Amino acid sequence: DQVRSSGRWLLLKVRLLRRLGAASLLTLLLGGCRTPDPQKELRLSDLEAYWAIDSMVGTTQYISPVVRFRVKSLAAEPLRSVEATVAFKRKGEENITWGTDWQRVTTPTKPLQPGQDALVVMKSDARYYSQGPLEVMFNHAQFKDAKAVIFLKVGASDWSRFAEVEAERRIGSRRALVQAP
Repeated sequence: DQVRSSGRWLLLKVRLLRRLGAASLLTLLLGGCRTPDPQKELRLSDLEAYWAIDSMVGTTQYISPVVRFRVKSLAAEPLRSVEATVAFKRKGEENITWGTDWQRVTTPTKPLQPGQDALVVMKSDARYYSQGPLEVMFNHAQFKDAKAVIFLKVGASDWSRFAEVEAERRIGSRRALVQAP
């Protein structure tokens, strides 16, 4: 039955080729298969990086770098698959990824509409810890500043590098504090 079905499909393709011509068919088949260019489809704005306090374990305090930004759709059609990833790197160790995060910005059921933007907040899975107060962590001899390298992709596109930002030596987002009621 499968052989018969594939035989019918082949016969239909041959008939279609004769009617449309090979060039027309190729245009028809490949017309909807373009790979999106994230640099043309998206814009990144309101970028900031800072540190966040993680849950304490006993008397041990933890902090992680965080990056926060908005992604805006420049596309003419809704974007159903937008993803973000970030690589966190420590100063002096830029060739080594210290921590990462990945997020799906949109889903097929909740696409990013043309002109619409979405807030993205990503936190490193790597962190610093200390038994002392938070205020002294940034001044510890082993503390190294961190930066975030942000990549976005649309659908089946490759990852595209959008930004790089250093995490400020502070706890919490400036923008979130300004926007709070």
